Amino acid sequence: MSAKKLLIIGFVWPEPTSSAAGTRMIQLINLFLAKNYQITFASAASKSDHSYDFSKTKVSEQQIRLNDERFNIYIKELNPNIVMFDRFMVEEQYGWRVQQECPNAMRILDTEDLHFLRSARAQSDKKQLPLNLYSDTAKREIASILRCDLSLIISEIEMEILQEDFKIDSSLIYYLPFLEHVITNQNILGWIPFEERADFVFIGNFLHEPNWNTVQVLKTKIWSELRKRLPGVSLNIYGSYASQKVLQLDNKNEKFFIRGRAKDAKETISKHKILLAPIQFGAGVKGKFIDAMQVGTPSITTSIGAEAMKGDLDWNGFVEDDLSLFIDKAVELYKDKIAWLVAQQNGIRIINERYSSEDFADKFITQIENLDLVVHRQKNFFGQILNHHTVQSTKYMSMWIEEKNRK
Repeated sequence: MSAKKLLIIGFVWPEPTSSAAGTRMIQLINLFLAKNYQITFASAASKSDHSYDFSKTKVSEQQIRLNDERFNIYIKELNPNIVMFDRFMVEEQYGWRVQQECPNAMRILDTEDLHFLRSARAQSDKKQLPLNLYSDTAKREIASILRCDLSLIISEIEMEILQEDFKIDSSLIYYLPFLEHVITNQNILGWIPFEERADFVFIGNFLHEPNWNTVQVLKTKIWSELRKRLPGVSLNIYGSYASQKVLQLDNKNEKFFIRGRAKDAKETISKHKILLAPIQFGAGVKGKFIDAMQVGTPSITTSIGAEAMKGDLDWNGFVEDDLSLFIDKAVELYKDKIAWLVAQQNGIRIINERYSSEDFADKFITQIENLDLVVHRQKNFFGQILNHHTVQSTKYMSMWIEEKNRK
């Protein structure tokens, strides 16, 4: 029996050293590789120096273009069993072409996080207005979810929002968090001890607005007070794609350092005593906290930062929305070895009980391989309606652009 074919259409070429989204994509690819899928990764984006090197894997690469009829020829010849769209914008662009040329291929949407939720929270924070989920972005993203056979959701909170606020049928969405190796006693023995660690750290891709906002909060509302109470301690900010506005926050006299891209996020976090992340808005699950727990670094964050990550377990540090109390907790955790070690143990439990790849990988593959697409699609009649109208409207818009590009 020939291997099943999976085509992943990427919004960008994955950069696991730059973002949690890149890490998530590589985890999914490795999951399918382990199940002997023949994988092709395609994207219309340009590669960067930090794009993942697929040449050392069995994954094939394909450069594609937007609004290009050659994609139709390509996918028809490839004839994949499954097509995975990396974010809803990619499904909008290519979904109708996949449906037209490979109607029997399962269409999976990897949401990464719910973009409309992150956007709504950003607007609410910026304008100090009540949260409004029902935006144009929500209409687009929900439509994409309905058009696909299955959408992968990384957060339990987002599962609830989709089911309760938008009445999405549970058969169309699938909870699949980060897929992590469990933390073993051998891992723990390799961790840097409390006494050999120093300073605070924050890490995040600066193309992601919540990270830039968090650094501004650290600079303007937290660090001046915190450094007075912990003289000699530094705050080290790491992150890819730091713009000039980020770099100009560097201040040696204040011990507030912009360090740029971390070559290895886990190794960088492991050297510091505490990860500080007063996140004000965002969505999904934050990879920085997963990395911190994996190397035994406690963290202090907000309820938005910790959202959907710990379940009923205790956080690996503190969750505090009041910034004055946030500072108090940072001082306490920095000085108190016992509290620090308890926080570290909490992180171990969160990873091992909520993110173990062993708990999710096989169940997910079983779910998609046992899905009867004909029956499944009949039950999703709203999806059929959207697919019918989307094919008509998007198809002719795209063909018009194709024709325009020829001139």
